Amino acid sequence: MGLATTVGLAALAIWQHWIEIPDAWSPLATLRIDEKPNLLTRFKLSRLSGDGRLCGNVLSTADMSFERLSDRETGPGCSFHDAVRIDGTTARVGKPFTLTCRAAVSLALWERHVLQPAAVEYLGAPVAELEHFGSYACRNIYNRPDATRSRHATAEAVDIAGFVLADGRRIRVMHDWSEGSDEGRFLHDVRDGACSFFDGVLSPDYNAAHRDHLHLDRGSYRMCR
Repeated sequence: MGLATTVGLAALAIWQHWIEIPDAWSPLATLRIDEKPNLLTRFKLSRLSGDGRLCGNVLSTADMSFERLSDRETGPGCSFHDAVRIDGTTARVGKPFTLTCRAAVSLALWERHVLQPAAVEYLGAPVAELEHFGSYACRNIYNRPDATRSRHATAEAVDIAGFVLADGRRIRVMHDWSEGSDEGRFLHDVRDGACSFFDGVLSPDYNAAHRDHLHLDRGSYRMCR
């Protein structure tokens, strides 16, 4: 019996309730932000891309303050659909920023399961504020006139510059990236962990243009650098 047939029969058995499995391990169950990630998390996350209502239902369970936005176009190749304006997460965010629903869910997963646990593990205090360089911007990659549109042009990306901890300490990508310190190990860990929930994750290890931030995006390619 081939793999496709086996998977199909398993899905049918679950759909017909011939067998019962926990929602965490059911490919038919809705993604839960508070659930520990497993091998099915990325698959469940991918289902949100084509279903705005489902994505909205999942995002409504996030520890996040947001406002739903009307679809908008601001220029050739620049628009956002099914997007939200984020005013706060598990941490303060300073100036509100705009992300598509699916990117916002990825952010919520990353914060809950990677960022906040890593901050406590490496630095002994949770993150109280995200410092960012923004999200939606009608521009090309690296602002080059001959380049394709950036993921920022569709509100699928956010650039994280650093973090302020609950005890007031400030961790910056620009100054603390070296792995020789707890701060550096923390930053590398949250970069690596972001790759489980975002499609494109770029850091100072990628190129000089990212020396001062972590670029996190949902897109059509997979890269973790």
